[in-house]
Amino acid sequence: MDSMSEQARSQLMGKIRGKDTKPELFVRQLLHAAGYRYRLHGRIPRGTLEKLNRQYPEVRLRGGKLPGSPDIVFPARHQAVFINGCFWHRHDCPAGQRAPATNAQFWADKRNRTHERDRQAIETLRDLGWETIVVWECELRDPKATLETLAHFLGPPARDKDIDGM
Repeated sequence: MDSMSEQARSQLMGKIRGKDTKPELFVRQLLHAAGYRYRLHGRIPRGTLEKLNRQYPEVRLRGGKLPGSPDIVFPARHQAVFINGCFWHRHDCPAGQRAPATNAQFWADKRNRTHERDRQAIETLRDLGWETIVVWECELRDPKATLETLAHFLGPPARDKDIDGM
């Protein structure tokens, strides 16, 4: 039996932000301290956007952002990082497998839609020639391992002028 009232749960869920979350800020701090420079929330430079639009006219890039609005973008490298909460994105860790007992079907449907949207965004990015990596909230308990994983994915930090893909 769930001890939280529907109103209390609604208030709690309403406080959850879509961007600039604590896990995102933590990963950004790790990367910046290691010398990486990046763009946020799927934004890419106009030149890169125009090039993608010419190469892939069938893909709609809304608002100058990549599909799925990756949390961190490295335009020159054609690499994107998604930082996902285990619960919302159905990670296979214990936190991701736990679901609310109240209104169970609603939450199952909502989480399934998020999972499918994530899958489609990553597939579209791959089709556009971009590499992606997902960093899970539970992995952030080990900052050293997280940074090692990201550094392996990204390669060495680039010069500042490489941020915009120029």
